[in-house]
Amino acid sequence: MGQYSSTHCGGGTKHRHSSPHPTLLPNHHRSASDNSQSDFFSLMNSDEDESPIPFVFGNRDYTDDLPDECLALIFQCLSSGDRKKCSLVSRRWLLVEGQSRHRLALNAKVEILPHVPTIFSRFDSVTKLALRCDRKSVSINDEALNLISLRCSKLIRLKLRGCRDVTDVGMSAFARNCKNLKKFSCGSCMFGAKGMNALLDNCSSLEELSVKRLRGMNDGFAADPIGPGAAASSLKSICLKELYNGQSFAPLIVGSKNLKTLKLLRCLGDWDRLFETIGSRENHVSEIHLERLQVGDTGLTAISNCPKLEILHLVKTPECTDAGVVAVASKCKLLRKLHIDGWRTNRIGDEGLVAIAENSSNLKELVLIGLNPTSTSLFAIASNCKKLERLALCGSDTIGDPEVTCIATKCMALKKLCIKGCEVTDQGIESFAWGCPNLVKIKVKKCKHVTGDVADRLRAMRQSLAVNLDGGEIDIEPVDSSASDGGAIEEAAEFQHTAAALPIIGASDIPSTSNVGRSSASKPWFGFFGGRGLVACTLRRWSNSNGESL
Repeated sequence: MGQYSSTHCGGGTKHRHSSPHPTLLPNHHRSASDNSQSDFFSLMNSDEDESPIPFVFGNRDYTDDLPDECLALIFQCLSSGDRKKCSLVSRRWLLVEGQSRHRLALNAKVEILPHVPTIFSRFDSVTKLALRCDRKSVSINDEALNLISLRCSKLIRLKLRGCRDVTDVGMSAFARNCKNLKKFSCGSCMFGAKGMNALLDNCSSLEELSVKRLRGMNDGFAADPIGPGAAASSLKSICLKELYNGQSFAPLIVGSKNLKTLKLLRCLGDWDRLFETIGSRENHVSEIHLERLQVGDTGLTAISNCPKLEILHLVKTPECTDAGVVAVASKCKLLRKLHIDGWRTNRIGDEGLVAIAENSSNLKELVLIGLNPTSTSLFAIASNCKKLERLALCGSDTIGDPEVTCIATKCMALKKLCIKGCEVTDQGIESFAWGCPNLVKIKVKKCKHVTGDVADRLRAMRQSLAVNLDGGEIDIEPVDSSASDGGAIEEAAEFQHTAAALPIIGASDIPSTSNVGRSSASKPWFGFFGGRGLVACTLRRWSNSNGESL
């Protein structure tokens, strides 16, 4: 496979090997010898007998002097595309690049099966793996998943997408072979409760679990309960999305004593009882996301018994009212981030928001969508929430110039502001020319009374302020703060940084079960799929630029 160099830490000397079959690196984190880092990039050239690359001095390729460990560190600083190019330079670079790659994404078609040994002989240090198959193709099966698990026994993250031919048998075999798994995410797969329980029983170090559209459990209400299993003591994050039998995960949720993050998105059934069970016991839950879920004030009152709660998202939960919000505000004193999408039901208003203002002195992020707060509640928020840095007001008929001016006058710590679909005018927006001294970005969209002239005036008076206005377009889109669109929920547990950085190898829903007394008008609202939101893109951008999701 060509010449390469390696370092032995004991003597600190480098040894040259010319074996046609060099020994694989046992650990890509080995310590390198004390070579000068200033020479590394100037010496990155391939072996002259293997690739006609210029910039070699005389007849010698100085990259031969780089230990494999140093070369691997250089590769880790490159993008996926550049790493692929480097692997073509020489046999040595091909070997080192493959052995130093931790993340891998594969096009998980059934045709990949005969190539699995070759792929994982080259990439033998993979710890984070994504397997994706499109809808029109036949996915890998149990045999392929088992073979991959045998080759990747050190795997700590796995993401399955569209692997419809993987059954409970394949998942059980995988779980037995990859017991060090810490993060697991699956979507549009066909295995069921037995496969999920096998994973939980064998992977005792599992910390994050994300399950989306697990079709193997859509067999009515006879699904076997999930968990708690051996992973219950280590699980810190659970995300369930678009599940027909999501409540079969209740034993796992309740049994996870160290659970910190719980995200339930568009899952059928009445969830109040689960939250009552969680709230009745000692818990460490600090983050809860509820989207298009059948949960009411009873559930919110139970959630208020989570004293460590810092982040709460209530997205299109029409049975939640002011009473539930008041209960949460009165007990959850550590609340830092609050997102409420009232779905224009007018069931959450000034009473709940005033309670938030009076009790949430640590609030840094507030998103209000489809609510109609008045100056009373906005004045209370602006006056009492002194640490508020990010604010979004969208789809409100009651927010006008007086309310916006109040925010500009009172919110001294505010850094980012988003206003969409509100009844503000140029006069209200212009108040930010002198208000909110720490403001760095303001975005105004779909406000029909706001013109482009105010943007020019704001830029002229505050040159450091980033102003984003749409010039008064009045084509109002449905406002949606869907957590699934924002990216901060499901991808936290699903390799958020994997998709953009990994190489791709290969070619190329249900009636409600409302309790008696629930509003019958709300039953058809619990659909699986909703339109893209006005603020989803803004929240993603703010999250990326600020290091925190909004």
